[in-house]
Amino acid sequence: MSYLTQMLALTVQNFVSAATGMAVLAALIRAFARESEHGIGNFWRDMTRSVIYILLPMSFVLALVLVGQGVVQTFAPYATYEPLDRPAVVVDSANSGAAASSASAGAAQLTKSPWVRWHRKSPSNSWVQTAGAFNVNSSHPLENPTPFANLLEMLAILIIPAALCQTFGKMVGRPKQGLALLLSMLVLFGAGLAICVTSEAAALLPQANLPLVDGQTGGLLPANMEGKEVRFGIANSALWAVATTAASNGSVNSMHDSFSPLGGLIPMFMMQLGEVVFGGVGSGLYGLLVFAIITVFIAGLMVGRTPEFLSKKIESFEIKMCSLVILFPPMVVLLGTALACICQAGQSAVLNSGPHAFSEILYAFSSAGNNNGSAFAGLSANSLFYNTALGIAMYVARYWLTIPVLAMAGTLVTKKRAPLSPGTMPTDNLLFVTLLVGVVLIFGGLTFVPALALGPIVEHLLMTGGK
Repeated sequence: MSYLTQMLALTVQNFVSAATGMAVLAALIRAFARESEHGIGNFWRDMTRSVIYILLPMSFVLALVLVGQGVVQTFAPYATYEPLDRPAVVVDSANSGAAASSASAGAAQLTKSPWVRWHRKSPSNSWVQTAGAFNVNSSHPLENPTPFANLLEMLAILIIPAALCQTFGKMVGRPKQGLALLLSMLVLFGAGLAICVTSEAAALLPQANLPLVDGQTGGLLPANMEGKEVRFGIANSALWAVATTAASNGSVNSMHDSFSPLGGLIPMFMMQLGEVVFGGVGSGLYGLLVFAIITVFIAGLMVGRTPEFLSKKIESFEIKMCSLVILFPPMVVLLGTALACICQAGQSAVLNSGPHAFSEILYAFSSAGNNNGSAFAGLSANSLFYNTALGIAMYVARYWLTIPVLAMAGTLVTKKRAPLSPGTMPTDNLLFVTLLVGVVLIFGGLTFVPALALGPIVEHLLMTGGK
């Protein structure tokens, strides 16, 4: 893509999509904060505030720091060089353009300027889907040159979704409620990270006799270094994989297709949980609030009381809207995967065989249907079938989450607050956190474990069996 397309088309969407998620979240928060009203805010005002007060300033500062770390940023044509093994032969370099401004945002050809970097790299790497100025994304030294740049970009992925939990607690007047939601995210994130790091640090059977240097410890460790940058090592590669899929980001600093079966399962499962572990900017938190409403509904049924959340009674309409939110993404993921597996157009794009090929297809639709953007790169998805099928999955899974959430906000804002009583279930303590985490895991397990059993789980069993 041209530099102009990168800046004026894709960069605008990087900001607008993030601001839209924050505006929808603000509307839902106001529904809980207000009582017996009919307004949940002004979309344009919320979107403008999000862009001007949050997204642009953070992007600008992060862009300058990344440029200082060596991320290229120039409008000059691609540089040329003489290969060491072929002196006097002039070869075009890897794309040199606006990597600082669009390093993880998605194009094959960019140019750099501090203005562009301010617009492109940090916003995309911080809060929306990304593709990569150099295709290999943040594993490329011109996009992610140093461990410090790697750390900053990972923090940028998570900082706004995490901070919105505090925003929620402050707006509804219950700071502990926001901390309870953040704790729920951290529990799920920490569990996934532990499994992913452990799986990648362990030797794969074919590599058992190949001791490799682990970048984190400096010691010899039989680990799965395939598809990883040695300057990041096992721990930082696994951390990025879990962060990017948990937070609906899509950038990568290692190739997920080269992860071990269980190591690759975790990024896939993080998306399949509904992108509620931090998730997208705004969309992650309102997705978790949907699960919180379902949690109090289930708890209310257990004790025979009308469920309440933040003193608002949860009735049939809210549960119907929540059902739509949690059912549409799995529907498009599983149906899309099934269709791709039974038709020739879907099968012909797979470069591997067996359960790993199924995992690649399942990952692609999980990424499209759950607002991510990363991939198991063994799938040649740039075909008429996959461009169409994945595009439909994106369309359905995005609109049919936003519409029910806004509809639910429209009814909640009109309700009066129910007075607290001895039977009111607290939703800001460890018991509620435990219940919420359990509901999220049960939902993901019941929905996707049968499909995962056909892909990464059976692949792991075959690997351990020496096949």
